[in-house]
Amino acid sequence: MDTPDRTAITFTLNGRRYELSREAVATRLSGVAPEAVRKHAVRVNNTWFPVIQAFESATGIPRSDFISHTARRHLAALGYEVAGAIQSHANTMPSPETSVGPPTQTNSPDVGPAPLVEEWHTEANVQASLVTALAADGWRILSVSNTATKEHGIDVIASRNGQTVGVEVKGFPSRGYADPARAGEVKRTSPSTQAAHWYSQAVLAAMRLRGKEPAWRAVIALPGFPRYRDLYAETTESLAAAQIEVWWVNETGTVQRA
Repeated sequence: MDTPDRTAITFTLNGRRYELSREAVATRLSGVAPEAVRKHAVRVNNTWFPVIQAFESATGIPRSDFISHTARRHLAALGYEVAGAIQSHANTMPSPETSVGPPTQTNSPDVGPAPLVEEWHTEANVQASLVTALAADGWRILSVSNTATKEHGIDVIASRNGQTVGVEVKGFPSRGYADPARAGEVKRTSPSTQAAHWYSQAVLAAMRLRGKEPAWRAVIALPGFPRYRDLYAETTESLAAAQIEVWWVNETGTVQRA
């Protein structure tokens, strides 16, 4: 069953503001035949749809005007179960005392094969997995920044049981460029060096959040690469003193508190 969460959200896309409710999503997808799922899916009315198709049908926004992670994060913010490579993310948000195991592979006839076609550890994909996990565990998603446009502000803000969490999200650097025009080029900066820069940026953002919103939980969400884990090991005590948490997001979409 779909996880109840927010009944409605507002968001801005390409300079235009939209409102979307769970009821509207369910109504507009009622009776719609699902297309073949290639990578990311959302379950609406107990049927799996490609997130691109579902978001387009629910909002009326042409799929040429948005990308899959935009659809994923907004549908997840409404509490819908969103899956990458058709893997369930239910029960993936850890409490401070627990961690979460891997999701279960689904072989529903509504879904079909779902090959991975892009890196799972991009900032957009890590953010989408995190939002899905938060929503599945009953968090109310208050705000999600658009990482594709480098939107300023806290990447994810969520609340539950009187607690508010602000999350700074980082991906892991690739050796090549995401821009198709530069697909054949190799970056001059090594992923290890760039990861250190991104880690330091995330720590600074979390420290600023602690100063601005001292009552909130300040969190850094990172893909669980060894380089990031080594950097965390070197700064564990300092982060603890600053009351900054680190959450690991892995390839299957599970999230674990460091």
